[in-house]
Amino acid sequence: MDVLSDVVAVTRTGRPRAAHVRWHAPWGQEFAAVPGSAGFQVILRGSCWLLPEDAEPVRLGTGDVVFLPHGKGHLLADSPETPVAAPPCDPDGPEPYAAYATDTVDRSGDGGPVTALLCGAYQLDPARAHPLLLSLPELIHLPAHPGRRAELGAAVQLLAAELETPRLGTDAAVPALLDTLLLYILRVWFDEQPLHGDHTTGWAAALNDPPVTAALHALHRDPAAPWTVAGLAAEAGLSRAPFAKRFARLVGQPPLAYLTWWRMTTAARLLRTSDAPLRAVAAHVGYASEFAFAHAFKRAHGTPPGTYRRERLPRSGRT
Repeated sequence: MDVLSDVVAVTRTGRPRAAHVRWHAPWGQEFAAVPGSAGFQVILRGSCWLLPEDAEPVRLGTGDVVFLPHGKGHLLADSPETPVAAPPCDPDGPEPYAAYATDTVDRSGDGGPVTALLCGAYQLDPARAHPLLLSLPELIHLPAHPGRRAELGAAVQLLAAELETPRLGTDAAVPALLDTLLLYILRVWFDEQPLHGDHTTGWAAALNDPPVTAALHALHRDPAAPWTVAGLAAEAGLSRAPFAKRFARLVGQPPLAYLTWWRMTTAARLLRTSDAPLRAVAAHVGYASEFAFAHAFKRAHGTPPGTYRRERLPRSGRT
């Protein structure tokens, strides 16, 4: 798998939640902060206003996407002057997220203009959050532009159709489409970040740097391989020292430190979501010795792998 696909597969847990909601003006709604989750709002029809606590209101139009990578609370309303309703809408509450494959939820005002929203949340593993996600701002606004982000728009429309008119297979289609939507949001964000020459750092720069991206894809594709800095440098097409310096500057840690972190993150997911023997988990992440794996895992997670599995598998044995 490539690095972006791996980030979504490993850090998302449980089932993502989404709802198709129609608001009739006047309306104003608070959406509660959800620590350990990433939320989104997509304007399917009409318009509304995003009301940040510490910034000017932002008008949202049809096709706009708002992504909140760290579960930050937010306010939406048909107008900046409309009072916001209480209590806040909570994805962990009964409405409108309790069963995402459901008919459209209709929130009535006084019969004014209608705004249709696709809203939802992804549950993430806060203990092993990937630095790619941690590097994102609190709020990402992707305005709609004709002819741009056709794949993102298609995913939105397919997801909205499944939520509005459930059919055979909807329960399987919705989680897959939500993961696709998350990937497209992240892809657009990183593709569109302005880069400023050799001084740019961070994951936006790393994913737009062909040598570093080649090395990242290689170690994500085969984390069990006996990687060395020289081997990863060869994947990147650079000599050892320049590669190591470039990787550390963009990714934020040396190549082998990142490799170890990723191996332990992958191992933790396998322990949570499978009953594979410890020796198989160890081999999957590059350890020939179960003892060496257990030592590395305890150093990374603070507990032996067997204990980690017993504490987590019964309540989170799902992807």
